[in-house]
Amino acid sequence: MVKGKTLKSSSSISTELKLPYAKPEDVGISSERLERIRIAMQRYVDKELVPGVVWLVARDGKVVRTEAIGQRDVENNLPMTVDTIFRIASMTKPIVSVALMMLFEEGHFLLSDPASKWIPEFAEAKVSLPISKKEEFFGQSFRLVPPDRPITIRHLLTHTAGFDYQAPAAYNPDPKAARNIDEKQSPNEVIGDFVKRYAKAPLAHQPGEVWDYSRATCVVGYLVELMSGMTLDVFLREKIFKPLDMQDTYFYMPIEKLKRFAACYKPGDDYKIKLLFPTPDPVKYAAEPHVYFMGSGGLVSTLHDYFRFYQMMLNGGILDGHRILSRKTVELMTKNHVGDLPVWLPGPWCGFGLGFGVMKNYDHINTLLGQHPGPAPMSEGTFTWGGAFCTYPFADPKERLVAMMMTQVGPYNHLNIRQEFVGMVYQAIND
Repeated sequence: MVKGKTLKSSSSISTELKLPYAKPEDVGISSERLERIRIAMQRYVDKELVPGVVWLVARDGKVVRTEAIGQRDVENNLPMTVDTIFRIASMTKPIVSVALMMLFEEGHFLLSDPASKWIPEFAEAKVSLPISKKEEFFGQSFRLVPPDRPITIRHLLTHTAGFDYQAPAAYNPDPKAARNIDEKQSPNEVIGDFVKRYAKAPLAHQPGEVWDYSRATCVVGYLVELMSGMTLDVFLREKIFKPLDMQDTYFYMPIEKLKRFAACYKPGDDYKIKLLFPTPDPVKYAAEPHVYFMGSGGLVSTLHDYFRFYQMMLNGGILDGHRILSRKTVELMTKNHVGDLPVWLPGPWCGFGLGFGVMKNYDHINTLLGQHPGPAPMSEGTFTWGGAFCTYPFADPKERLVAMMMTQVGPYNHLNIRQEFVGMVYQAIND
């Protein structure tokens, strides 16, 4: 395996990316301490735990360091560059959530509205509940009951609608079809086809009672289509990507940009990376027909583009004169909406807003089993959401800070690279 290299200086990279640049010390960041991030990221590359890394730190809207380390394609010895295009997976969800809240601002819906107002199939929703041994009948271990309350748009945005990523045992698809609910039925399927199947699968929980990660944001994306009259792809491009100058963010990228697309890796038995998805990968990320736009995943993007999206949110919904959301809507989206419900995927430190995980108040965090409450020292109100291939952004309104790192390894639970990156960003604050 080819060892990684550190590529380019931070100042030349910032100029290349056309991002606003400042010297670290001008915004209260230590240049010397930022160097620790490069050293730590290089360790992961040298140990062959990741192929390469790009990362960015910005404060007060000014980028103080970007860097590319290692390879984007180890097998072909192609270097990681700051304009490498990554699969951002669930980092699609915050973008799609913003899209729906833009329609909220136009008066299309209330958060308390039932999803069935637009998608009638949800009016027939049922909840799958386990039953006791005494209640078992003909070998069934579940029963279907009506939900206690309708699924609302707020439930969809906060992952409390009652869905799970996998349909519960009570869901029995047509055995002749031999297809899972998540699988496309034809090459021409659109997201509405999936959502209508999803609506017929029993819920795993009563709406509003459990936070459970799911394909709910696919439903959010379909609502964007129904309310706007546009496909999700067109809405995102015209209403978000073009105004924010996100020129490399797509569901399906142009063929000519595949040369900048990163290969993707998985951990081997010794945790050293093994190729998972080669690049170029035209079948999934560039091939026609371009008709299936998930909502809960599927976008590709770059360090430049995703920084601009997060900086817009940190600015209160505006960037370079282009207002995407009002300040009050951003405040609504980035506050905790789920109370003390356990947001199990990030951990007990995390609440959940409308499309974003949100850092809770340390004074109210239950540190069960001695768990650390979160990626310290994030401030209360920091918002974030990462992707399945180890891409991770966060924005801290109190510290006026945006930072992100991207690599392509999944699963990545054996790595501490994201948590260590967060800690090293904060240790560089020097004001």
